[in-house]
Amino acid sequence: MTEITSGDLAAVGRLPDWLPPAVRLYLDHTEAGMSLRALARREGCHASTVMRKVRRFESRREDPLIDDALSRLGNRHPGTPSTMPQPSKEDADMTAQIRPTSICDEQTIAHEAPRILRHLCEGGARLAIAPDMEKAVVLRHGPGGDVVRVAVVDRVVAQAFALKDWITCQTRGRVAQYEISATGRAALRRFLGSGAVGGFAGAATPFADQHRDYDFRNFGGGDDGPGRRLRVNMAESPVATLARRRDKNGKPFLGPDLVAAAERLREDFELAQMGTRVAQNWDRFLTGGGRGGFDGSGPAEGPRAARDRVAAALRDLGPGLGDMVLRCCCYLEGLEAAERRLGWSARSGKIVLRIALVRLRRHYDEMQGGAPLIG
Repeated sequence: MTEITSGDLAAVGRLPDWLPPAVRLYLDHTEAGMSLRALARREGCHASTVMRKVRRFESRREDPLIDDALSRLGNRHPGTPSTMPQPSKEDADMTAQIRPTSICDEQTIAHEAPRILRHLCEGGARLAIAPDMEKAVVLRHGPGGDVVRVAVVDRVVAQAFALKDWITCQTRGRVAQYEISATGRAALRRFLGSGAVGGFAGAATPFADQHRDYDFRNFGGGDDGPGRRLRVNMAESPVATLARRRDKNGKPFLGPDLVAAAERLREDFELAQMGTRVAQNWDRFLTGGGRGGFDGSGPAEGPRAARDRVAAALRDLGPGLGDMVLRCCCYLEGLEAAERRLGWSARSGKIVLRIALVRLRRHYDEMQGGAPLIG
């Protein structure tokens, strides 16, 4: 295993490249003493966003792997002042090193991740580690009910998995136990390439697959036929992400009727071809002698009826609500990005989006045409 020692970090003067941005913000705030507003100006986001990320890792210090990893990284942070007296050579030779101060590099993480995460995907598999152990073990129940050790990994690699949110602590105590998270499963799909769609386009996007959450949905059905069951990316739209969130009573933040209204607007938007053009413009292809008097009409412009339905829906929503659904439902823009573009306060976008979808659902109910158009 390739390790970066404290001397190497002192020479380089920076943290490892694989470190998540949220961990860097936490270390810059706690170790370098940078204020939340200074970090927000540096990152180009709201100060409350930085505060949420810092508090999230501060609350995760109860995790043994997270706490040990942040302590080691904090000692190596470039902004940490060196206040401890340096021992002499004689004292250093006589002092036994209890635990090697090392962190893992990106190459080792990429080498160990497919093996360990694949074992953790097995039913009942857990990663176990104790404070005095330099190795973590992956355990699962065998056919006879006994516990079987299936893999061993270095402690520093397990710390990197915890910092990347690939594993989550389920049992604390003398022996802490971890299981794979949804982010870890997505990372495993990225490493193995199993989430990519066949063909040249799917093979060229292995890193994008870690941000995809595939699921199956039923399209059509009713009087026209049984419908079809298609695989869709549930993490593609911010609406789908909000629909999976639930309140303390278990009720989803966005109901199925609101999600259906958002998907209908997006279908009209795609049918009308109103998105940004990213390829060659073929509207004038094979138009012959009518080049000078091309009027822009014809099937290449996109269905005019779908364009009129989108315009009617946005006109009914009005300014503000229409801008929010256009960015989040049609352009698939994130909530934080939409809040910055519209000049709104942080965490207000999801409330405005919910109000807009309620109004949009009423608009489609009045039209009496809520059947899906695509699929």
